[in-house]
Amino acid sequence: MPTYAYRCRECTDTFELQRPMSESGAPAPCPEGHSDTVKLLTTVALTGSAAAPAPSGGCCGGGCCSN
Repeated sequence: MPTYAYRCRECTDTFELQRPMSESGAPAPCPEGHSDTVKLLTTVALTGSAAAPAPSGGCCGGGCCSN
């Protein structure tokens, strides 16, 4: 289940909730009980070895450049 970050406009506390994507826009009261909250935009970092290796062999990757 995805985790969403929210910020309370009353106490400025930031908190996270795990909820289904279908409920991501639903109101989320802060842990202090305030109801004036806003969902924050967050970024996702993807790691792994799926990226293609960088070409080697000169400026155009295959020695097709003339010096």
